[in-house]
Amino acid sequence: MSTWIFGYGSLIWKPNLPHIEARWALLKGWERRFWQGSPDHRGTPEFPGRVLTLHPNPTVSCWGMAYCLDPQHEQATLAQLDHREKAGYDMREVLVHTTQGDLTAWMYIGLPENPHFLGSASIKEMAQHIATATGPSGSNRDYVLNLAEALGERLNPKDDAELHALDAALTHPLS
Repeated sequence: MSTWIFGYGSLIWKPNLPHIEARWALLKGWERRFWQGSPDHRGTPEFPGRVLTLHPNPTVSCWGMAYCLDPQHEQATLAQLDHREKAGYDMREVLVHTTQGDLTAWMYIGLPENPHFLGSASIKEMAQHIATATGPSGSNRDYVLNLAEALGERLNPKDDAELHALDAALTHPLS
């Protein structure tokens, strides 16, 4: 049986994991939210960046990439992903929809009870925070803009309202 990983953030544009297949996938009933702190990749312990987690919302869907892991490297890849997503993320099994059919995948999610959860803020506050945070993996701003670009036509104001607004605020900041 194949192991699939569903990525909805940087795994879309920077997977860095051995896989034998990648597909666009749709996760229904969840929305991307920049409510998770990143003290280790897009920020520092003193000033964590804002990265994605998912929040349940039955009226929207979330596009992402589903990766079928290379069985020869599966255990090492899962260990690498656990390290990459170590700051407050847990794994959860989900059903995603692809043009080739539905599949069960694992995803990483930052739940509200984790110590790095930042929670909601206004778009203005989040944009200001994201514009100034940086960490070992690069700027928090690039994280947002790279994701918006990678989603392309799949980024829409209804299903990705927060990402859409942050992309606009970071691309065309008000003076």
